[in-house]
Amino acid sequence: MSAKIISGTETAKAIREELKVDVAALKKKHNLVPGLVTILVGENPASQSYVAAKNKTAHNLGIYSEQVTLPADTSEEDLLALVAQHNNDPKIHGILVQLPLPKHINEAKVLYAIDPGKDVDGFHPVNVGKMMLGEQCFLPCTPHGVLELLLRSGVETSGAEVVVVGRSNIVGKPVANLMLQKREGGNATVTLCHTRTRDMDFHTRRADILVVAAGVANMIKADQVKEGVVVIDVGVNRIGMSESGKAILAGDVEFDSVKEKAAAITPVPGGVGPMTITMLMKNTVQAARQSAGLE
Repeated sequence: MSAKIISGTETAKAIREELKVDVAALKKKHNLVPGLVTILVGENPASQSYVAAKNKTAHNLGIYSEQVTLPADTSEEDLLALVAQHNNDPKIHGILVQLPLPKHINEAKVLYAIDPGKDVDGFHPVNVGKMMLGEQCFLPCTPHGVLELLLRSGVETSGAEVVVVGRSNIVGKPVANLMLQKREGGNATVTLCHTRTRDMDFHTRRADILVVAAGVANMIKADQVKEGVVVIDVGVNRIGMSESGKAILAGDVEFDSVKEKAAAITPVPGGVGPMTITMLMKNTVQAARQSAGLE
């Protein structure tokens, strides 16, 4: 048996086509253009690349996009003032401050300063709290992408044994929370594993659905999963460079061996990665609708 490949590239493409239609309808019916600002402090190459991809995607969908790039020595006070400025800008519906920030800036203070109604990353405590309660809010983009991949691939989550490896605030905890909830794509029995889990293999072998977001290349091997498991690999790890100078990437799951036992699996690259920016765009459109009283 070889697993069905769950393509994040194809799923993201389908969602973006839906968003294009939504954005065009908002412009035509309500004269409303969703607006996103991305704020980058410093010259981290990975952050620069990611922000550029966000802006390109927004442009392709018809979303108004601004990028503000600040020097690495920008003061916390100046960054907070910029956030406040965009909180009050009616043409901006989503504010994204690219992480990581330079060490002299308190990340939490900056993220908490963003208007929760414009927090399209879903990191503000108000949105995190609403997510925990199952209320309408902006869901964090990568966990939301994981849920969409499962839903659109026809994977049944209700009653399933779900094991999440990794307890970060960005992926592990919110994925576990969302899959517990009484909602489509939820109603699962969830186990959350981490670096202090005593017998990781015991848990991963029980999983009907295994979500791995630990940041360790190829940590999950074929002998750690059962036949017919559905595997969502969130990890993206640089393990070398090709002769042409391109980064060689690997997930947290040993793809070649595990795909022979799994019913379905996401690849790396081309799995969860493309979904993250797409769900950011979905949140931005949602924010625009909410600002106009349409949701």
